Amino acid sequence: MTTEAQIENLLEETFRHLGFTAEPAGLYDPLRYMIEIGGKRIRPRLCLLTWSLFKEEIGEEIIKPAAALEVFHSFTLIHDDIMDNADVRRGVPTVHRKWCPNTAILSGDVMLIEAYKLIAQAPAHALKKALDLFSKTAAEVCEGQQYDMEFEDRDQVSMDEYMKMIGLKTAVLIACSAKMGAIIAGASDEACEALYNYGYQIGLAFQIADDWLDTYADPKVFGKAIGGDILNNKKSWLITRAFEKDTTGEMQAAMALPGTAEAEKLEKIERVKAIYARLGIGDEAQTEIARLTEASMKEVERLDLGKIRYEYLHRYAESLLGRRK
Repeated sequence: MTTEAQIENLLEETFRHLGFTAEPAGLYDPLRYMIEIGGKRIRPRLCLLTWSLFKEEIGEEIIKPAAALEVFHSFTLIHDDIMDNADVRRGVPTVHRKWCPNTAILSGDVMLIEAYKLIAQAPAHALKKALDLFSKTAAEVCEGQQYDMEFEDRDQVSMDEYMKMIGLKTAVLIACSAKMGAIIAGASDEACEALYNYGYQIGLAFQIADDWLDTYADPKVFGKAIGGDILNNKKSWLITRAFEKDTTGEMQAAMALPGTAEAEKLEKIERVKAIYARLGIGDEAQTEIARLTEASMKEVERLDLGKIRYEYLHRYAESLLGRRK
């Protein structure tokens, strides 16, 4: 079985040499920029990991589809940053700030096309399943983003609505990554579905961890400003749960505070954080992350993968969620 270190080395090599059309530079430079600023490559890494559960060595037939998952994810980030009016991504200026919104929209569009060109290089025996899964997932991610934007105009959403939204916006792409590796490796339908469910639960936990980090992380480590969900009225897990628990009206009043000037931003963030502390919201988020992580591992227990392969999946989950510590 391919080791985790070998997967990391392969990812580094793959994205170092991932090429895009040279001209016009104004269209393709943002694509190169997004790939170069990197990230944890969690989606292609999971795809390669699930492939390696069934194959002894990484084959050429999985590399391009795995890369497609990261390219697609980068496309969503370019467009999300425009919609969120975000200034920083991974510690550097967002594409629409470094260039302009029009360039970011167009470059995002062509990045989606590049992702499809890569996924289309899946081997013939798995091509239809791979394309069907990828297309279904791509549409679901857009659906999740639409719900996310609509929720910004509402005072409150239910936890069920929130979980449905992050399931679409975040979890389905991680689930797709897990299933994609298994599909191309020729795994059974049972194994493919179990790994999809594993990825979905991990994806939910990952998004809740991201919500927690938006309030409590060190911005230098997190790579973007803290408190963005609060300032932009994003319906994070923490905000949704705080509205559920607060009976005093404090949460409603705090979220209604202006957040334009720097002093106003700081006051609003601190007011909401004080409510979180009073209600124990941060600790509850951590408990939910742990619950979902445990649920993800139960999905793959029945596959009889063996101790080593099971531990690989467990370590992947821990590495993904360990960012909150």
